[in-house]
Amino acid sequence: MQQWMTIYRERVTTAEEAVKDIRSGDRVWIHPGCNTPLPLIEAMVARAPELEDVEVDHILTLGPAPYAEPGMEQHFHHRALFTGGNVRQAVNEGRADFVPIHLHEVPGLVISGRLPIDVALIHISPPDEHGFCSFGVGVDATKAAVEKARVVIALVNQRMPRTLGDSFVHVSRLTHVVEADMPVMELPMATEISDVSRSIGEKIASLIPDGATLQMGIGEIPDAVLLFLKNKKDLGVHTEMFSDGLVELFEMGVVTNDKKTLHRGKIVASFVIGTRRSFDFVDNNPFMEFHPNDYVNDPFIIAQNEKMVAINSALSVDITGQVCADSIGTKIYSGFGGQLDFIRGAAHSKGGIPIIALPSTAKGGTISRITDMLLPGSGVVTTRADVHYIVTEYGIADLYGRSLRERARALIDIAHPDFRLQLEEAARKRHLL
Repeated sequence: MQQWMTIYRERVTTAEEAVKDIRSGDRVWIHPGCNTPLPLIEAMVARAPELEDVEVDHILTLGPAPYAEPGMEQHFHHRALFTGGNVRQAVNEGRADFVPIHLHEVPGLVISGRLPIDVALIHISPPDEHGFCSFGVGVDATKAAVEKARVVIALVNQRMPRTLGDSFVHVSRLTHVVEADMPVMELPMATEISDVSRSIGEKIASLIPDGATLQMGIGEIPDAVLLFLKNKKDLGVHTEMFSDGLVELFEMGVVTNDKKTLHRGKIVASFVIGTRRSFDFVDNNPFMEFHPNDYVNDPFIIAQNEKMVAINSALSVDITGQVCADSIGTKIYSGFGGQLDFIRGAAHSKGGIPIIALPSTAKGGTISRITDMLLPGSGVVTTRADVHYIVTEYGIADLYGRSLRERARALIDIAHPDFRLQLEEAARKRHLL
């Protein structure tokens, strides 16, 4: 038996035994996204009566977050590097903390020790013949956490894909191994795409040239964009997040990566948010390269892709072009994520196209997302100096290099018709029209 096999077998234990290595006062990293290691989380939270002041750090996780529930404050405190629906209430009620940070900076935060990690709870593939496990469908910032943690507790799942790239950890780095044979968590595409999203998707697609390299997030609008790319040629992909819709474009021959100027022939990604369809596609697929976020999301790396198209969403945009994407007034909704990483990367790409997309209204058409001023307390994720294209179902506003007066006119023109008059009146009061 090879030495690594002996090491591996010696470290196999139960989740309940493994989490006994978590101490009061520790900082615990949780593998995010579809890698969320629910059995390890459940075992950790079951120890709550024995623990005090444990900080739980992560980006967007899926499934429940019991450590952030009311009554857990003495035992666990969550630090959100991106606020998902499972921790949003805790953040806004003051039981958890939100950290505004660009996604490409999160691994460096860990490596530098500014965010020290004591324990990493991770979800990985079984070891290969050399003793290396893959981080599977999420490298993100977890590779950095594993490199710095005192204790690494790994859920080793027979069904976790083996992904290629800078995406491996040797069994010798694992403190405890908890074996599993369970489905990887899935998040499917939108089952129905609204007419509004289809209209936005079609307009975005009109901006995308053949041979472009794409980044897009998750949600109905990115899904809608994919519907209108089927006649494009030789598209490439460099994206933090890989999803099911990209599999279809590859199978149709639309995504070839042949025209990419960086990692030609390869899809570059950091994590997958999707279903078994994506998981099966990325498994041991040399067409894919996974890298941590400090590489994939680095604006200087992104900019090396010519014709880089970044497609990101927003909650609201004011008539000067300030983009709010992380909050609704003072209420934290999500986070910075990789929006500005890719907006700036695309802006510095030769022929790059940075896009912010949003429906013109919210709450059933009662609120305009194009606003005179952002709600008090709103966070500006993409500044008005960074913004280029804003797209709604009513059109495309090209704001780059435009004055505040020109921006106001362009944005009012793509606002919902029901709100244009009041936006014009507000703009006139500010001497913008």
